[in-house]
Amino acid sequence: MEFTLEGFDLERFVLRTLDEDLGVGWPGGGKDVTATSVIPADARFSGVMDTRDPIVVAGLPIAAAFFRQLDPEMEITILREEGEKVPAGADLMRLAGNARALLTAERSALNTVQHLSGIATMTREYVDAMGETECVLLDTRKTIPGLRVLEKYATRQGGAQNHRMGLWDAAMIKDNHILVAGSVGEAVKRAKEAGITSIICEVDRIDQIEPALEAGANHILLDNMDPETLHEAVRVVAGRARTEASGGINLDTIAAKAATGVDYCSVGRLTQSAPAADIGLDFTPL
Repeated sequence: MEFTLEGFDLERFVLRTLDEDLGVGWPGGGKDVTATSVIPADARFSGVMDTRDPIVVAGLPIAAAFFRQLDPEMEITILREEGEKVPAGADLMRLAGNARALLTAERSALNTVQHLSGIATMTREYVDAMGETECVLLDTRKTIPGLRVLEKYATRQGGAQNHRMGLWDAAMIKDNHILVAGSVGEAVKRAKEAGITSIICEVDRIDQIEPALEAGANHILLDNMDPETLHEAVRVVAGRARTEASGGINLDTIAAKAATGVDYCSVGRLTQSAPAADIGLDFTPL
């Protein structure tokens, strides 16, 4: 299965991850000392990757790339679609190939699938908890350094929409920017005059909304507001900008906040705190 993702170099990721595990550059590093000392070079294994948890699948094509990097002739069958919700016990991938290659690539492949599937699974839980509303779940920039593109890919598999990919694709004016600029309106005005077309302005009070809109904000981030205040904020905005509820949102509170009429709810813990899925890989000698 060919896997392409904008902003992500699969080959580079695979090589750097394997180099890290193999200790390339360390004294005595550069090989799997256990596999090479214990497993004959011509030994072959078959294997089945399965999940011990009910999960939303993410990362299987990336896992396959780890195995093929070490054994280009590896026989790999991916059994589940990305974004598919599967029960505990479901088989995800079947493999057959060089035993050393399978054992050496195993941890890197599993770490990737466990992490990304954990994110996708938590994301789907939040989407489901929102109920029957038109509100869209957003992720955030609270990602592990170096893994943002992959983690945001995983949130999409779970049903969320990516927010900003970084500091470059939208202005997000927060309290510290406002503190320096002197006011909400002045901060937004400066971003507008700089030619920025996507301007998100965070507010934590209703009276900040109108100055932000008048200055040109087209996305109002409503920070740490209870449902009653969110209702009022949506009324004040009156469709003149997109509205986003943020802060203090968890599985217990998201339904009420999503039902207030906001366009989005953003949740940092999707990428910041999602637990890894319990996924294993069992081998059989051929």
